[in-house]
Order: sequence, then structure tokens, then C-alpha cells
Amino acid sequence: MKQSFISEEKIFDELKKAIVETLRCDEGAIKPESSLITDLGAESLDFLDINYRLEQAFGMKTARHFVLEHIEEMFGEGTAIDENGQLTEKAIELLKIRFGENMPDLSPGMDMDEVPSLITVQSMAGGIMDILDSLPEKCSNCGNSAWKSSDDGIHIRCGSCGENATFTNGDDLTKEWLTKIQ
Repeated sequence: MKQSFISEEKIFDELKKAIVETLRCDEGAIKPESSLITDLGAESLDFLDINYRLEQAFGMKTARHFVLEHIEEMFGEGTAIDENGQLTEKAIELLKIRFGENMPDLSPGMDMDEVPSLITVQSMAGGIMDILDSLPEKCSNCGNSAWKSSDDGIHIRCGSCGENATFTNGDDLTKEWLTKIQ
């Protein structure tokens, strides 16, 4: 269910906080279009730290595997990445459907190692919103549909029993999305 309790602005604020704490960069340098690697200096381990901070902030689980791994798993080896480590037409088609205009520099034949540098603050925030939008219709604890935002504006709780909302994890969401377009 598309949720309206946590705004995109709040997600962006929490993401900026996680980036500043992880990368020790100036908050003013963080723009929606900023590449985490190219513009902000993130390295691969920094993504784990940023994701962990976001998971703690919002009470959800991000994807552990990149969408390319899920494409290969679901459609077969070589579907997304060829024997030379380059992205296939199918990978580009699926990535563009998934990320839309957030990754305009994708092109067939590009080296798969170039993809992480295309991840922007905006595309990362979109991934968080996708997870939060997996809010179930009803609370798994009491069965009521009484969701409400917590006082801090970054958690969703059941207004009936106080249970924190549970969300579909990022890997399961990616698999669900790939199943729909198959």
C-alpha cells in the first residue's frame, strides 16, 4: 500500500544525515542528483554503512543484492552481465524501467563496475520510498488498519496496538518487481 506517513522530504533528510555521518562530507554538497561515489566520495563499504543507518532510522531492511544479481538469478546467467562483465541490452532495459530517469547514463556494453557510480542520492531515496510503500494494509499484530506516523516522523506504528509497521525487504521487493515484468 502506498504510504503517506513519511514524506520524501523526510526520507531525503534522513539519507543526508546518514551520508554525512558515514562520509564526513559537508551537508551542503549533498544534492538529489549527487553520485554517492563520484560526487561524494563513497566507497563500496560506505554503502553498507549508509544502508544500515537507514534501516535503523526507518525500521526496514534494504536490499542486500544489487538488481543485476536478481536479474541473473531470475532470467539466467548472462542475461544482465555478459562474459566480459558488460551490461546487456536486457539489463539496461530492466534498469531503466526500475530507476527511470534517475540513471540516464546507462548504456548496453558498459562495464558492470561503472554502475555503482550512477547511484545518486535521489535513486537511493527512491529505493527507500519503495520499501516504505510496501506497508501492509493491516497490522500483523492486531489486524487493524490504523497506521499512524510516530512523533519523529520516520516510523509508522499501528494506532490500535502500537506495533511498529513491518515492510517487505528490499531483495523481496526487487524479486516481486522482476516477476511482474517477466
